[in-house]
Amino acid sequence: MKKTGKKRIWLFALVSLAAVSAAMLITTQAVAAANPAVQYAGVPENLPANIDQPLQPAQLPPGIVSAVFVESSTGTDDGVARLLSSMAEHGLHFHQGAAAPGGLIASNSVVILKINGQWDERGGTNTDLIRSVIQAILNHPGGFTGEIIVADNGQGQFGPFGHGGSLNWALNNAVDTSQSVMHVVNSFQAAGHSVTGVLWDEFTTIQVQDFNAGDMRDGFVVESAVRPTGLQISFPKFTTEFGTHVSFREGIWNAAAGSFDSERLKVINMPVLKSHMLFQVTAAVKNYMGIPSDRLTNMGAANRPHNSVGRGGMGTLMVETRMPVLNILDMIWIGPDMGPRNVFANAVQVNKIAASTDAFALDWWGARYVLIPAAATRPGGRHVAMNPDSNEPGTFGHWMRLSMAELHRAGYPATMTPSQILVVDRSS
Repeated sequence: MKKTGKKRIWLFALVSLAAVSAAMLITTQAVAAANPAVQYAGVPENLPANIDQPLQPAQLPPGIVSAVFVESSTGTDDGVARLLSSMAEHGLHFHQGAAAPGGLIASNSVVILKINGQWDERGGTNTDLIRSVIQAILNHPGGFTGEIIVADNGQGQFGPFGHGGSLNWALNNAVDTSQSVMHVVNSFQAAGHSVTGVLWDEFTTIQVQDFNAGDMRDGFVVESAVRPTGLQISFPKFTTEFGTHVSFREGIWNAAAGSFDSERLKVINMPVLKSHMLFQVTAAVKNYMGIPSDRLTNMGAANRPHNSVGRGGMGTLMVETRMPVLNILDMIWIGPDMGPRNVFANAVQVNKIAASTDAFALDWWGARYVLIPAAATRPGGRHVAMNPDSNEPGTFGHWMRLSMAELHRAGYPATMTPSQILVVDRSS
C-alpha cells in the first residue's frame, strides 16, 4: 500500500560542517492543485529570488541543476515503487513509453544493475533492494522483453577473504542474510524472466578486443593511453547466458547487422553508502571502481584505476565508458567507519534509499546528511575528512570535485553546490 504523508522538499543553502546535522527542512506552505494528496514546500526568504514558487509536478525551479529523491525503505516493502512515483511527479519517469517518451528504461532495454558485490555482510548492496529494483523494471507498463544483468567486478582481489567479489556470499545484506544475489537472480529465472548475474571477477585478468574486432571472448577491453587523471581506460565485454553480447562502453552487439546498439544498454548504479579507509566515502561515484580491471592495468602503481580515484579517475571512467541513467543509493544499512568492509556488528540501520541521475549530487547529500552524522558518533574523527564541501587534499570533497570536473569538461551536468540541488524527501 502506498505510503501517505507530507512530501518534503529541501532546498539547500551552504552550511558549515559543524552544522551538518541541521539540514534545512522547509515546512509545507502550499498544495499543488494537480494532486491535492501531495503537498509541496514553500521557500525560505534567504534563498535566491528565482526559487520563489511552490513546486508543481514535472517542474524544477530555475537554478536547480539536479534533483535527489529520498524514500524510506527496508528493501522488502514498496519503497522503490514510492521512489519511482516521486521521481515521476517531478518529470523523471523510470519507464519509457508512449506516455513518457523520455523515460529511462524501454521495454526492450538491456539493463545492467551495477551493484557492490565485493563485500559480504552489510558491505554489499542490499539484496532485498536488488529484488525490488528488478521487479520495478519487469513491471514496465509496455511489458518488459529485454534483459536484466546484475553485475560487479571485485577485481579478483581484496574483499573479505582476499579473492575479490561474489554474487553468492553466505552472509548477505538483507532481512534474510542467507539471500545472496544469485538467490534473487535464480528466483526470477525460475519465474521465466531474463535475469542473470555476471561476476566480472571471473574474467578480469583476460584482455580482449571488442566484438566488432571479431573477438567473442569474455574479458576486458584495455586502452593503451593513460589519461591526465591517471586512469587507463578498461571495461568489460561479455556474452550472457541468454546469448546477449554486451560491451559496457559500446552497447549491445548485433552480429547480423555488424553494429552496436548503444541506446539499448542502460546502467543503473546501485552502491551502498559506507566509509572508505582511503577515499573517506564510497557511494555512487566510487562504485564505478567496479567497472575497470585493476589487474590488467596494473602496469606500475601510477596506472592502477584504484589509485586514480583520488585524481578524478572515476569521472574520466564515466565519461569515457558509459554514464548511468540512474543512481540508487542503498542506505538501508550504512557503514559509518571501518569501510569499505561493513560487518553486521558495525552497521547502522537507517532504512532509507535515494535516487538521482546525478551521482555527485546524490553522494553529496548522502555523505552530508546520512553518513557524517552517524560517523561523528564514532571515535577517531573520521567524519571530518568525509566533508563533501571540502577542497582540502585527502578529503571526500576534494577528489569528488576532480571527478566532477571530468563530467563538466565533457558537457555533462553535475553539481555539489547545495543551492543547485533539490531534494524531495518522503522518508519520514
